[in-house]
Amino acid sequence: MDTSLDRSFSPGNHWLYFSVYLFTFLVGLPLNLAALVIFVGKLRRRPVAVDVLLLNLTLSDLLLLLFLPFRMVEAANGMRWPLPFIFCPLSGSLFFTTLYLTSLFLAAVSVERFLSVAYPLWYKARPRPGQAGLVSGACWLLAAAHCSVVYVMEFSGKATNGTCYLEFQKDQLAILLPVRLEMAVVLFGVPLLITIYCYSHLVWVLSRGTNHRRRRRVVGLVVATLLNFLVCFGPYNVSHVVGYIQGESPAWRSYVLLLSTLNSCVDPLVYYFSSSGFQADFQGLLRRLTGAWGPWRQEDSMQLKDKNEEGQPGELSNVENRRETPGGLWSRLGCRGAWRGALVAQVGQDRGAGGWGLT
Repeated sequence: MDTSLDRSFSPGNHWLYFSVYLFTFLVGLPLNLAALVIFVGKLRRRPVAVDVLLLNLTLSDLLLLLFLPFRMVEAANGMRWPLPFIFCPLSGSLFFTTLYLTSLFLAAVSVERFLSVAYPLWYKARPRPGQAGLVSGACWLLAAAHCSVVYVMEFSGKATNGTCYLEFQKDQLAILLPVRLEMAVVLFGVPLLITIYCYSHLVWVLSRGTNHRRRRRVVGLVVATLLNFLVCFGPYNVSHVVGYIQGESPAWRSYVLLLSTLNSCVDPLVYYFSSSGFQADFQGLLRRLTGAWGPWRQEDSMQLKDKNEEGQPGELSNVENRRETPGGLWSRLGCRGAWRGALVAQVGQDRGAGGWGLT
């Protein structure tokens, strides 16, 4: 059967694909897990529409990251699919679905941000988390329906050379290329126009105010969002237009697809600039994590000291040879409050009586 090789398939560069996938997984997973914890906490305290949308965006990124190891295995195997066939259309469909969910949710967030600034009283009186949930469900269905074309392609013809969604027959390309063009328009072009419109009006409204700090934060949000659209998704969707005109995928399509994969690392920047409340929650989460790490290190250090204090036969322990200040002794023993004062007073008496050594 006559087949048309997708020229974006470049097995010689499989280690480049593997490296980008690995970097995205290692960086994006902890950032999005932290964002998930923060948004769940925010929704428990006071559910609002924008947090519902950002939570769904986080879940979309986590879904991409959880299935990214499948593509890592594929890249490590020279872009040949070594796993059971059922995982090929499943991982491919979810991969492309999550990519387009980002553009849809970012556009929805831009609408919410514009409404919160242009109509603040109306917006605060109507948190509308239920409506945001319906919008999120519609976004999931819209993206999943379009990206189900992966199943159509994989089951409508037999892939060659053991690849997964990389090589297509001519009759498959006749269906796939128009669908890609339609996705570029509906799932990328329309959300991009909505985002540009909302954020341009948002910046214009804020330019008339005197809150410079809030203006800087919004500018950061606009830059991060447009960076995600134009750098991560722009070239990939342009490849759909070029592919439709040429009748086949351009040779550089697989490289710009790697840029789209990196969007899960850029999304946390959008979260961080989305609100000062998120920034405070993120910093609080970091303090809790470092606080949990601190006592563990202190306990491990105390265990090491206990081993040293046992000493060897005929040798003096380090504690017996060490003279400590009252503050240092209090810090080592971990006393607080009234116990600290009592301990310092007692140590002062011991010092006046004849020294700092412990017996």
